[in-house]
Amino acid sequence: MNEPTRMTIALDAMGGDHGPPVVVPAALSALSRHPNLELVLVGDEAVLRAELPGSGDSRMERLHIRHASQTVGMDEPPAQALRLKKDSSMRVALDLVRSDQAKACVSAGNTGALMATARYVLKTLPGIDRPAIITAIPALQGHTHMLDIGANVDCTAEHLAQFATMGAIVASAVDNIDNPRIGLLNVGAEQIKGNDQVKQAARLLAAGDLNYIGYVEGDQIYGDRADVVVCDGFVGNVSLKTSEGVARMISHYLREEFRRTLLNKLIGLIALPVLNTLRRRIDPRRYNGASLLGLQGIAIKSHGGADAVSFGNAIDIAVLEVRKDVPNRIDRHIEEHLPQGNPA
Repeated sequence: MNEPTRMTIALDAMGGDHGPPVVVPAALSALSRHPNLELVLVGDEAVLRAELPGSGDSRMERLHIRHASQTVGMDEPPAQALRLKKDSSMRVALDLVRSDQAKACVSAGNTGALMATARYVLKTLPGIDRPAIITAIPALQGHTHMLDIGANVDCTAEHLAQFATMGAIVASAVDNIDNPRIGLLNVGAEQIKGNDQVKQAARLLAAGDLNYIGYVEGDQIYGDRADVVVCDGFVGNVSLKTSEGVARMISHYLREEFRRTLLNKLIGLIALPVLNTLRRRIDPRRYNGASLLGLQGIAIKSHGGADAVSFGNAIDIAVLEVRKDVPNRIDRHIEEHLPQGNPA
């Protein structure tokens, strides 16, 4: 699919732990990478203008500001943000997507508030009960897509089957995989393993038209067994956070050992090129940007503590999903294969 002549994406510039000091440089960097991209910074206009470069920067022609008088706090209850923050940077950015003034929204803000507001503003696609959050994680052969990673703590078997369908479409669209392998995360590979929800979901997937390969265990998430790993939001979020913690622990131990003795320091110096390559390959900033699937529009969730490089990657994911027309692909597939409509 060809890139549109002009593609506009709205950025929640006040969201996250850092706000404009991260979002503005990330936006400028993204404009350098994508000549056809226009960005709308949504937030406090005075604060945003103070972060912008001088008028001599040609990228400023493609960078716009939309004032929003409110900000959603990172620990603010989703219901409160939805009810009382109608002029928040998050809400205004999503409103731009709804009115087709922007093709996607990127926010590092409160995950619960973003999901609740996006679902209210953009609505779910017909045939989808609940949106799900999908992200790419590093794997032995590139990366694996995993969903749900936190939007839905309690899911039915039907929800998991819908997640599998949406995940397959994303993997097919963004990775150009003809028939993505779908695995269902479980406590074992045997058919007798798992709770009733997972077993019922396995039966639904086995009877469907997806390339369902069976159960995937936790130690296979980062392998090459599946292109898409499906689970409920509770399991997905715990798995992802556990993996991040293990990665930090290993990094800490490596630094500790290389500093322990003079010989270790010398070995560390010799190994530095290899260590730097490894660091780049598993750098979590490369995988920042999780998509809220199942909505009638594109909304990308960046990590709240993202730096400019990390937030820029979330913008790149939004650009890719716009190019690949992900929501419409999901909608068309559901219309063809799940004509019963949305029972929610």
